Amino acid sequence: MQKTAVTQAPINEMIANRWSGRAFDATKPVSKSQLLSLCEAARWAPSCFGDEPWRFMVWDKNSNADAWQKAFDCLVPGNQEWVKNAPVLLLVCADTLFGHNQKPNRWAQYDTGAAAENLCLQAQDLGLMAHQMGGFNADAARSIFAIPEQFTLMAMVAIGYAGDANQLSDDLKARELAARKRKPVADLFFDSAWNHPI
Repeated sequence: MQKTAVTQAPINEMIANRWSGRAFDATKPVSKSQLLSLCEAARWAPSCFGDEPWRFMVWDKNSNADAWQKAFDCLVPGNQEWVKNAPVLLLVCADTLFGHNQKPNRWAQYDTGAAAENLCLQAQDLGLMAHQMGGFNADAARSIFAIPEQFTLMAMVAIGYAGDANQLSDDLKARELAARKRKPVADLFFDSAWNHPI
């Protein structure tokens, strides 16, 4: 399924077509080469001092179902309802300290978000779907996977091929099939003065 954004100005087709679907095809695995391509795309994101504060944990149901299940169990029930068919889960983490001097890195989360977006766009380019989620138990994930305290657990991401929306509950199906929408450009982007639309 493809949902193209209705934009107010022309944008790159890959960006216009990227969306966070919920219906995954459980029968189609993500290959190791595709996973490495996603990681490589994230790796080339910009970062303050070139510090690369992002860390991604990857769980592939087809190569390690037990580890995938442990990651899945960290999701809130509402996300588990549709993530169950996604073959890959990721956890996106941000290092709170600069690597070169161990001082606080207040740009780490910003930079990690850029890496995550690179990954999502690469997924789109590979014909995959990536859906980022905030609904997970970060404390449980930190404990289960022994993630050091200096890393902030930002989001989990479900990755796989788009599936049939009919597999979803009525509520989720309605959201899956709804038109994509965003606030108008003028509400979010200001020209020279706060709240002065571009």
